[in-house]
Amino acid sequence: MINLGIVIIGRNEGERLIRCIESLNEYVAYIVYVDSASTDGSVEAAKKLDVQAVNLDMSQPFTAARARNAGFETLIKTYPETEFVQFVDGDCEVLNGWLETAVTFMQTHTEVAVVNGILNERFPEKTIYNTLCDLEWKMQAGEVKSCGGNALMRVSAFEEAKGFLPKLIAGEEPELCVRLRANGWKIWHLNQAMMLHDANMTRFGQWWKRTVRAGYAFAEGADLHGTAPEYHWVAESKRAWRWGFYIPLVVLIATLIEPFLGLILVLIYPLQMLRLSFKSKLPISKACLQSFFFVIGKFAEVVGQFKFLWHRYTNKQSELIEYK
Repeated sequence: MINLGIVIIGRNEGERLIRCIESLNEYVAYIVYVDSASTDGSVEAAKKLDVQAVNLDMSQPFTAARARNAGFETLIKTYPETEFVQFVDGDCEVLNGWLETAVTFMQTHTEVAVVNGILNERFPEKTIYNTLCDLEWKMQAGEVKSCGGNALMRVSAFEEAKGFLPKLIAGEEPELCVRLRANGWKIWHLNQAMMLHDANMTRFGQWWKRTVRAGYAFAEGADLHGTAPEYHWVAESKRAWRWGFYIPLVVLIATLIEPFLGLILVLIYPLQMLRLSFKSKLPISKACLQSFFFVIGKFAEVVGQFKFLWHRYTNKQSELIEYK
């Protein structure tokens, strides 16, 4: 596939990075790996596998958006004939058949700027947090509004949109998709196995930080594109404030006035979990798990919203919220 290049980003992915590269270099010659201050020998490992390795300038605040942009720039300078670029996170393994399917689809659908496929967790049953990630990846096939970090993009469309917004600490892919769609491009999800992802999330604290980061991304996305016609992540931000702040505030006030009333009002949370569980099409055990964490996740998301507002008020540079 001479018209296809790969950009991998990672930090301290170890064996997962090696597995990622090995899943690609049998099919693609043009691979760039962007490393973000790894201390586990990732750069050396990538070079041994004949991959061009780039050390991201860490004198500036790190974001995945910066890393992907740096990898893309290196790829195009080295291989200017590249028509499509597959972005890959270093904790993923690309599955056989995906690249051929994705490129063929893009070649026959010239109005599409981005295509992705089915992403599954490698060990979904290892922890409940891995299970939650596996459920999160599920999408309906067809035209969609946005993609995740693992997606194949048309180089001309990516360049037209001027790439990812470097300052974003999360949610850079949906934000790029907003701009791509504004330029008249389409985003597509194929019912084709794409990759295995290894979240390796084992602790509640990791899940909490990841959800705080999501809340921050919702706030930042709404701030950038929250007006018509997009209303980007406005609904998600409103839900975070409603369930993570306003309802708890009402419950607290009611409890101070009449403790029994506060006790009654707090039942709105388990009732919401039940409503979401019955509404879900998942098996009941997974539906209940997802609903429970969806509801309590609003508390983490509103923390992320507060962080964004504080950074904007103080003109402070956004800081990466890492969960690994």
